[in-house]
Amino acid sequence: MSKAVVLLSGGLDSTTTLAIAKSQGFDCYALSFDYGQKQKSELNSATKIAKQFGAVDHKIMNISLSDFGGSALTDDDIEVPNFKESDEIPITYVPARNTIFLSFAMAWAEVLDCQNIFIGVNALDYSGYPDCRQAYIDAFENMANLATKQGVEGQNLSIITPLIDLNKADIIKKGLSLGVDYSLTTTCYQANDKGEACGVCDACEYRKIGFKSAGISDPTRYQ
Repeated sequence: MSKAVVLLSGGLDSTTTLAIAKSQGFDCYALSFDYGQKQKSELNSATKIAKQFGAVDHKIMNISLSDFGGSALTDDDIEVPNFKESDEIPITYVPARNTIFLSFAMAWAEVLDCQNIFIGVNALDYSGYPDCRQAYIDAFENMANLATKQGVEGQNLSIITPLIDLNKADIIKKGLSLGVDYSLTTTCYQANDKGEACGVCDACEYRKIGFKSAGISDPTRYQ
């Protein structure tokens, strides 16, 4: 079976992505990050989900983007805002986060002799983050194949984005068809230690809209 490194936050999108990779026959190596985010309950979810889907290995990397701050997710001086419609990139954007995460995934993939990285970025129901666009993914993939030994030797790395063009409702339906238990996932930007969601942040709002649009009962536990 082919190997795949799957970025797994413990949220709705990344869990669905892991389920898709597993359904396509990949041996999955899950990669999560304790990056200095204010809430860590998503990592508890990631651990449970990796086990549920039989990940060959699950690593949680410890890095500290909170040392830089600049995001409501990592900076104690910036509050997580309530959801509101806006064309601006929100303060919940974490500078260069996907670039950093994909770089770790690229390194692990090379060690594993693996040419596939799955990431659950989405360009429809999201907050306008620049590192969730297909153009960004294509640019990173090109860079990865210039910057790695396996890429130079002809074993090209592929960054696979199965959710890129799906809305939240379709993502949820896809996950349910693959056996995802969304009650195990944590999507909220400020969930408490029990994994209970705030219900008012951007992430919660997009999740609620997704379940409502799909006509499916929302299993999220709210504070």
